[in-house]
Amino acid sequence: MASLAARQLLKGRHVAVVGAGLVGAGWAIVFARAGLEVRVFDANPDTAAGVPDFIRVQLEQMQHHGLVDDAPAVLQRIRVSADLAHAVRGAGYVQESVLERVDVKLGLMRQLQELLDPDAVVGSSTSGIGSSKLTQGLDLATRVLVVHPVNPPHLVPVVELVPSPATGAAACDFAHALMLAVDQSPVRVNREIEGFVLNRLQGVLLREAWALVADGVATCEDIDKTVRDGLGWRWSFMGPFETIDLNAPGGVADYAARLGPLYQSIAASRSQDEQWPPELVGRVEAERRRYLSQDELGQRRDWRDRRLMAIAASRRSRKEDGKA
Repeated sequence: MASLAARQLLKGRHVAVVGAGLVGAGWAIVFARAGLEVRVFDANPDTAAGVPDFIRVQLEQMQHHGLVDDAPAVLQRIRVSADLAHAVRGAGYVQESVLERVDVKLGLMRQLQELLDPDAVVGSSTSGIGSSKLTQGLDLATRVLVVHPVNPPHLVPVVELVPSPATGAAACDFAHALMLAVDQSPVRVNREIEGFVLNRLQGVLLREAWALVADGVATCEDIDKTVRDGLGWRWSFMGPFETIDLNAPGGVADYAARLGPLYQSIAASRSQDEQWPPELVGRVEAERRRYLSQDELGQRRDWRDRRLMAIAASRRSRKEDGKA
């Protein structure tokens, strides 16, 4: 999956990944499998030390599913740096994936401003913090934008690109081109909005799911089943607008005429805006633990990743065959 386009965009320079948790390590795989040299840094030495083994296991499983051709070669393109300066100096692009806190990210951006080449672009993996909050008072702001993946990024391709008012068009265009070149699926969000697109959509579904449990309408498992064995089947290969466009004889306008009043009534029935109450969280936690113990969470995540690999392999095969 080596990408000449990616190497050309970087002009022979490497990619730096700062923050080596699950998301950061996944990003390292994304860039390395596209033929790019990657340097990874994490301020926690224990986290940094675990990166090679985690990535090796992921790559071996990906090769088994046909998602990489030469796992050892991909792994060789990833180096763990002992300090931030070594990781980022000379980088053409930095993927920031540190703790989801404004103070931590802003502190890192201040350091990056002093260390980076003047044309290097920075993408933040933040799930919901606008990059304007991460670059306050920094000249670097023109080269920083949100580049938010789904976890794990090396298995789920969508990436949200969210500029701040200060982000330059060149940085946005570069990030978009780079994500395409490393085989991700970039979504351009036109302006900063809390939660961006993905988490706002997910948040609506979660709000209703919690409310249905609180109202005693259905169990957690039956709600999961509704998505897993129902909505998710279509959503795995089409979005909500295409779904409804195909669900009425006359298309989306026909669907809106037929079912718009129902959805308006459903929306009007939900007016609560409180946080998920502790008692309800406890009920859901207890129900989930009946299906999956705390000790089994890691194993289930590994199972999830293997399932994602199988889906990714299937989609890749269809794309190579010229099918959607």
